[in-house]
Amino acid sequence: MTATLTELQKKQIAQAEELLFSGPEKEGFAKELYFGRFRAESVMPFPEVTGETKRQGDEAIARVKQFCRDHIDPVKIDREAMIPDSVIRGLGEIGVLGMTVSKEHGGQGLSQFNYCRVMEVIGAHCASTAVFVNAHHSIGLRALELFGTPEQQKTWMKPMTTGEKIAAFALTEPEAGSDASNVRTTATPTEDGKAFLLNGEKRWITNGGIAQVLTVMARTPDASDPDGKITAFLVTPDMPGFEVVEKRMEKTGIRGTATGRLRFTNVRVPRENILGPIGKGLRVALTVLDFGRTTFGASCTGAAKFCLERMVHRANNRRQFGKSLGEFELVKRKIAEAAADTFAMESATYHTAALIDSGAEDYMIETAMLKVFSSDMLWRICNDALQIWGGAGFFTDQPFERIMRDSRLNLIGEGANDVLRCFVAMVGMRNLKKEGDELKKTPWKMYKMVNITGPSIPIKHEHVRFHARQLSKQIGAFSWACKMAGLKYQEGILDQQAVQARLGDIATELFMASCVYSRVTSLLVNGTLPESVKMHDVATGQLYLRLAFQRNAARFADLKVNFDKDWADVADKWLGHNFPNWVLTPDD
Repeated sequence: MTATLTELQKKQIAQAEELLFSGPEKEGFAKELYFGRFRAESVMPFPEVTGETKRQGDEAIARVKQFCRDHIDPVKIDREAMIPDSVIRGLGEIGVLGMTVSKEHGGQGLSQFNYCRVMEVIGAHCASTAVFVNAHHSIGLRALELFGTPEQQKTWMKPMTTGEKIAAFALTEPEAGSDASNVRTTATPTEDGKAFLLNGEKRWITNGGIAQVLTVMARTPDASDPDGKITAFLVTPDMPGFEVVEKRMEKTGIRGTATGRLRFTNVRVPRENILGPIGKGLRVALTVLDFGRTTFGASCTGAAKFCLERMVHRANNRRQFGKSLGEFELVKRKIAEAAADTFAMESATYHTAALIDSGAEDYMIETAMLKVFSSDMLWRICNDALQIWGGAGFFTDQPFERIMRDSRLNLIGEGANDVLRCFVAMVGMRNLKKEGDELKKTPWKMYKMVNITGPSIPIKHEHVRFHARQLSKQIGAFSWACKMAGLKYQEGILDQQAVQARLGDIATELFMASCVYSRVTSLLVNGTLPESVKMHDVATGQLYLRLAFQRNAARFADLKVNFDKDWADVADKWLGHNFPNWVLTPDD
């Protein structure tokens, strides 16, 4: 099936190539899955912190736990839709707001691994506070740390690590959300060339209305593109023309965060406030989002652990029909699946954090996979927790309605999950397509493209042999499915979002399963752990692997037999339907 690309699609492909694939080719564990390969050295053995690094992390966790208990009231924050200034100051004082920043710039100098451990604690306690910290540190402050000049860092880093100044990252606009390249805010050079005039509007900006330093994305003129290229600017609210249109937009969940709407009217920004290379603002954005999605995974893991503990507590203490809830099979199933998926979230979070700490060149797909899986699983887990609590869980004296409201945004923020599913598929298939184009030139080599033999996976313990075989088989089948989809649809794959989503979900589950396989293997060969602790975690991890293989089997089946055309046909009929007066609507 061939397809002719539209001019818009050609332009989007060219932009993606420049943004994502310029420079030397980078290797990564997730990318290799598309070729049917398992890079054992990238995922095994499972990372762990030891020695001084562990001691630093343990001390930080102890401080944060105590601070959460004593000073962060998630119910009050949600009710009043505000994180108190005293909490923000306190987070700065105990080092949370500059956790990974170098000591030279006033930070704690902790690893990404330890920072994720801390974010897990905060995520379990208060989602609003976790999102505030993530927006300030993982996205706002991190952009300055990675791309700022020495002068910029000297000016702003220290006050931002202490909480004296709050950071925000202003990308989203009325026409630019998951489509980050659709930024319309402009930055026009002044006649003297010493500054730029910013004009436009940003919305849904976490910390936007309370920040003292904002990284703002705007289009600058470029000779090679009539629309210009996106550049990052450091903007402060004292600049004339900067306006906070709405400081705290009312929303369903994470109500404590100050989500703002901003307007820029001829805001004069000095040239020295450009962050990173001119015209490379989206590169800045994608880079910091990798860090934000990793701590995002940690926050979701913490919230999932909280829900799991509450599920177990209720199942052990609530009696119905002469039994405890925990004696009923369907309750057991919810608890076991929640435990297994939380184990997987945790495993992938710390594998990805370790990748960052190791100085790996590329973890873009891994962070997107982690974000999608963690947010999807947390949404189901908190729903199951509420179900086990029954009517009692529906009332506001329990935390579940708040957790559900808070966790729902996770499926939208930092890249909507359906968009990221397609992103995962298409980035992974891009290099595969290049290989396929070469192979098609010599027909006899086409046999290599349909080889579905799985890769060799190290087996360090007899208890993982079955899982290694299943993982290998599915990696081989996945690579074959990607190659066949590329051959079948060719350029038309760009319009096959249902196929992309299935391939993206299979790849994500294989990545999660690989992290869990590595962790289970390490647990089994670790001779220092108590046997009871070891086998408890091993059994949980093995259940996840079985669930993962079962889910992927269904996705593989859907690739062959599905109702995609029927769904599209029915949706088109409804999209063109004139609704009768069933109910009053906002348009009435």
